[in-house]
Amino acid sequence: MELIKKALEFESMKMSNMTTSDRVQASREAKALILALNEVYKETKDPEIMDVMKLLTVKKQRIEKRLKGMPDL
Repeated sequence: MELIKKALEFESMKMSNMTTSDRVQASREAKALILALNEVYKETKDPEIMDVMKLLTVKKQRIEKRLKGMPDL
């Protein structure tokens, strides 16, 4: 499937040396991919799709954690 291939390509991207706007864009792209995969998963119940969604979710969480930055002490 094209969608799974695109999701795996996104997951393997390097996230170093990204600007803040690049991180925001990557986070939005990850969200869009996860939602699209979820729609396919609802119909097929394929465990491979669920595994890909989990990988993307972890990557998205890392990006968002970096966007939020360190809390003030």
